[in-house]
Amino acid sequence: MKFSHFFFRKIRARKLPGASAAIALVLLAFSLTAALAAPIQGKLDLGGVVTYDTTSLATATQITQWNNSIVLQTSGDFANPTYSIDANDPATMTAPWTFNSGTPASPAPGPALNALWSIGGFTFDLTSSFVVSQSSTFLDVEGTGTISGNGFDPTPGTWSFTSSRADGGSSSSFGFQAQSSAVPEPSSTALLITASAIMACHLSRRAARNIRKRW
Repeated sequence: MKFSHFFFRKIRARKLPGASAAIALVLLAFSLTAALAAPIQGKLDLGGVVTYDTTSLATATQITQWNNSIVLQTSGDFANPTYSIDANDPATMTAPWTFNSGTPASPAPGPALNALWSIGGFTFDLTSSFVVSQSSTFLDVEGTGTISGNGFDPTPGTWSFTSSRADGGSSSSFGFQAQSSAVPEPSSTALLITASAIMACHLSRRAARNIRKRW
């Protein structure tokens, strides 16, 4: 009985710290994974009226004023009732926005612009913009940026801006679509694999020690 008591006490004394360390590593891995793997998912459409830097859409290179910008529709995280983003809610827009740093005849990418729009705790930082199509009646601009806010990880996103029926002044309508393009975070997977490998190595060493002690 003394041997049995000593044997289990010995295993318990060595098992608990090792098990605790292994469990702690796994919990740490899951905790950091959860912290890293929280990208924004969804789509946000805005619409309204803008003023350009010229009276012809064919020669415009910049928006000088957002006269009226409202939410048209949402999906994913943008539609979560927690953030209270509803149709027709006003969005905060930053002006001026230069979408063409060149000329209409020889367009060049527009510069980055922080907080191009913000609503419901979300903010979109524009990284780049380029003109896809431009005429006297239609403008199509696309690009990339980063959406952040409400405790989510900053998430890369794609966006497009279209405007039509422009005849100068503030009569130009627009549509703006932003969609997140979240991808899995590789570091979280690597972290979990590393923690599992450390735990397996620890358990194999402990088992080897126990076998030697029995002999």
